[in-house]
Amino acid sequence: MAKIGIFYGSSTGTCEDIANRIAAKVGDAEVINAADLSADNVAGFDTLLLGSSTWGAGELQDDWYDACDTLKGLDLSGKTVALFSVGDSESYGDTFCGALAPLYEAVKDTGATIVGQVATDGYTYDDSEGVIDGQFVGLPLDETNEPEKTDDRIAAWLQAIGL
Repeated sequence: MAKIGIFYGSSTGTCEDIANRIAAKVGDAEVINAADLSADNVAGFDTLLLGSSTWGAGELQDDWYDACDTLKGLDLSGKTVALFSVGDSESYGDTFCGALAPLYEAVKDTGATIVGQVATDGYTYDDSEGVIDGQFVGLPLDETNEPEKTDDRIAAWLQAIGL
């Protein structure tokens, strides 16, 4: 069975809660704050689920800046990576879950197999840097306006990525 690491960046606790909810659905996963991400702890996982809340103009949560620099320098060949983000599609509809983009940029050239893209259907937002080639590069979640959709969206995403 693949060893799964869920790395999250959370300022208010929402993304941390989502990371723990994902871990509960997966069953056997380790949840780690992005501030604690290192080459050594990444090396111990076959599958990485990377999540960030979105701040300001579509920016990463603060703990991710150093973590993304670390990821960019790693060879993740043979690893599977999937991304998730938490945003507010009403108040920040022009940058909804934009944190997906820098997470994607951090891993796209590492040799990892990136999975878990999500169709934009069913989401209401104006714009997102997290949409590349017509789909979100990871799972966007809106706990502020659509919390009733979160569990179903997580379950569908996990099924799509084989977890």
